[in-house]
Amino acid sequence: MSDATFNLNAARATAQWPLAASSLLLAGIWAALSWPWLSGHVTIPWDGKAHFAPQVQFLAASLGRGEAPWWNPFVFAGHPQIADPQSMIFSPPMLLLSVLNAAPSLQAIDAAVLATVLFGGVGFVAYARHAGLGWTAALIGALVFMFGGSMAWRLQHFGQVMSLAYVPFALVCLRLAILEGRIWAGLAAGGLGAAVLLGRDQVGLLAIYTLAAYAIYLLFRPPVAEFDTRREKVRRAVLPLGLGALAGLALVAIPLVLTLLLADQSNRPTIDLAGASAGSLHPALLITSLAPDLYGSAGEMENFWGPPSFAWEGTGLFTAQNMGVVYIGILPLMILVAAFATGAALKRDALFFTAAFFAMLLYALGWFTPFFSAAYALVPGVDKFRRPADATFLIGGFAAFVIAHSADTLARRWQADVDWRVVLLVTGALGLLASAAVGVALSMDRLDQAMLPLLSAAAASALTAGALAVAHFLRPIRPGLAGLLLTGLVAADIGWHNGPNGATALPTDAINMLQPGAPHPTVAALDRLLAQDRATGVHPRVEMLGLGYHWANASITHRLPNTLGSNPVRLNWYVEATGARDYVPDLKGRQFTPLMPSYDARFAALLGLKYVVTPKSAAQSGKLAGFTEAADAGGNVIFERQAASIPRVVFAPRAAPADFERALASGALPDVDLTRTVLLQGPTAATASPTAAALADNGRAQIVSETNTTVDVDVAATAAGWVVLHDVWHPWWSVSINGKPAELLRANVIFRAVRVPAGNHRVRFSFRPLAGAWRQLTTRGAP
Repeated sequence: MSDATFNLNAARATAQWPLAASSLLLAGIWAALSWPWLSGHVTIPWDGKAHFAPQVQFLAASLGRGEAPWWNPFVFAGHPQIADPQSMIFSPPMLLLSVLNAAPSLQAIDAAVLATVLFGGVGFVAYARHAGLGWTAALIGALVFMFGGSMAWRLQHFGQVMSLAYVPFALVCLRLAILEGRIWAGLAAGGLGAAVLLGRDQVGLLAIYTLAAYAIYLLFRPPVAEFDTRREKVRRAVLPLGLGALAGLALVAIPLVLTLLLADQSNRPTIDLAGASAGSLHPALLITSLAPDLYGSAGEMENFWGPPSFAWEGTGLFTAQNMGVVYIGILPLMILVAAFATGAALKRDALFFTAAFFAMLLYALGWFTPFFSAAYALVPGVDKFRRPADATFLIGGFAAFVIAHSADTLARRWQADVDWRVVLLVTGALGLLASAAVGVALSMDRLDQAMLPLLSAAAASALTAGALAVAHFLRPIRPGLAGLLLTGLVAADIGWHNGPNGATALPTDAINMLQPGAPHPTVAALDRLLAQDRATGVHPRVEMLGLGYHWANASITHRLPNTLGSNPVRLNWYVEATGARDYVPDLKGRQFTPLMPSYDARFAALLGLKYVVTPKSAAQSGKLAGFTEAADAGGNVIFERQAASIPRVVFAPRAAPADFERALASGALPDVDLTRTVLLQGPTAATASPTAAALADNGRAQIVSETNTTVDVDVAATAAGWVVLHDVWHPWWSVSINGKPAELLRANVIFRAVRVPAGNHRVRFSFRPLAGAWRQLTTRGAP
């Protein structure tokens, strides 16, 4: 029977192996490979904890307190959390975890990530069964998908891991919607596609384009049954796909629009081609397909010698040391090479994934080929991301599908006898990779470091060759045992080479500053100081820097009002005012600005910065002039401002005009008392001069309650004036006076104010992202 008349039902009849049993077997392997993290012995480190775990903890704590998690007051003096692609608010697994647990531990967060990986693996098995593949090919492909390449080595990028994990079930639902006209499957495909895109990361962007391409491929490939026609297939798929598209659009529209608006307001509205291309995958890193730790990716940064590193200079690249590891196991690599050599990778459905695999490879290589620059110019959304090397997630993911499709083809071809020409080709390909590895090591004078990874690769290759010989012998008489042997071999190989290492697993105790409920001594000391301040009506902020990478967002975990944090996307006006960077490694790396040239600057007082926390080693830094030691706790020192900060909320009877853009550029502010005068710009600054009685009236403004998204201020004054709240201004905030809407003003360069009449009033500042975004879109107002 020809491909054109291939009968879908006949194909599926060859793959009616038990889905539940295969999924349970896969789950058992997953549990064994994931146990170091599931047990709590180690935790997923680096960005997984410095960036994402605190975001999940903030979401969970907010829901537990009955507060909306839309605005985060604990980093960068306030941040629009709902629009942040790293917030995890729209991540189904993390949202579910947050609903169930108001204070998730690091172990619980890791378990949620790994459970999502298992979800992807089960989806892969379900796809393979529906596509008519054998269970051995399904399990081997699923293991590659779950634990191969970046899914293992970049496990700390939770959002990207999850974006890829939804893809297999999305493919299954697309097949059911298009090939069988299932309406529920179309809706499910839309929901899963939305989950992919809600990660709002580069993996999600590339994956959603691939899912769309797969739907088109299914619609227009040759019919799968003699009685079927392309027109009939399209007609049958219109309703499921249409409903799915509407469902997906409804789920992603608001988060996506909010994120795009935040990007326009941020320090990086777009990434230029040169900046994005600096995150390209160096071709030499492809050798890790044979020996994953060839360059020392699993160890300390000073021992890493691959591109880019101190040892491998002049690349112009900027990527993490574990980003380029593409190891998927020796047997899967052999199958992949054999599939390309024999043309098995070009057969029917395998062809689509082969094309996707090479497209992602070319994309990841960035400036080393013309492909990425063309995608940057032509494909919407690409210019929003740095690092084309993020596509390594999809290289491993699509390789898994090519391997699963090709494994059955190759097994059938070699059922009677082995094709020794292909064996020689595969052996030659592995030999070329080994020769390249030795050559690179020799040229960099690193053969001693490369020797152990190369010996490990040689041992894995020998074991794989032996296992293949045994499986070939067993296949006619014990096919199930042969399949289990090969599946176990791949699991052991990937578990050994892609298992816990310095890039993906650190002792949980090393990151105990992020455990809720058991605060680090430094956190406990800060809590005591801040509680004393709040008891006297003072609401100061802290700045934490140089404490270590995993401390970067600890303020979120412990609800500390921090002026810094760690996030590649920050409000542009806050960055211009304070110099806040993505991550500040130490006091030497703290960049100041014309408006805030030092910690004792006038603007730092406006910011309410009272405490600076640094290691003891930085205690004598000249940058801490004007601060004295307030506490010594946990190996860190808390410094306190000697001069009083300007209160977080003040009543100002006077307004003075100011040019905020000029202030940001030059640091020049009018020489006025900012506890009595508010700086405004534009028409709002042209108000009537206050009377002498008004100036004599101190008035009173006091914060009486606050949540993530509201701040209530009680005001008492005998004359009109302004309530000034020294929280970061954002166009999605609004204000009301005694429940009636009022005009929110941008004041004192980056803060908030509202004009109030004489008398006693309750002023409420409210963060309303949907109303604010709608107003911004409909009025075309720039922030």
